[in-house]
Amino acid sequence: MAKVIGIGGVFFKSDDPERLYAWYEKHLGLCRNPGGPVIFPWQRADEPHQAGMTVWSLFPRGSDYFGPTNVAFMVNYIVDDLDGMLADLRAAGAAVDARREDAEYGRFAWVTDPEGNRLELWQPPK
Repeated sequence: MAKVIGIGGVFFKSDDPERLYAWYEKHLGLCRNPGGPVIFPWQRADEPHQAGMTVWSLFPRGSDYFGPTNVAFMVNYIVDDLDGMLADLRAAGAAVDARREDAEYGRFAWVTDPEGNRLELWQPPK
């Protein structure tokens, strides 16, 4: 069975992302990469030779990246087998978005949970 192996990112919508980034940096010490998100690097406990990361990022309130929902946040889950996970979710009747994204930094898909929360699934490259 495919499974989640970590949190790949936490994404929030904001009315003013630049101002909110500045607040989080000043008050919580979250320093982002220039022009990009905050990156938390880590090593996998089950495979210490493999590096990982969790991304913390703000999006404009009107962004459509979160799909057709009106939610203000989205969690990105790292999965070990994206195709297997999607097949299992479809078989269980979950709302799986037809959209897919393949990039040099991995494969992505989106699902909406039974309460309308949008989830991003990410399979990093090997």
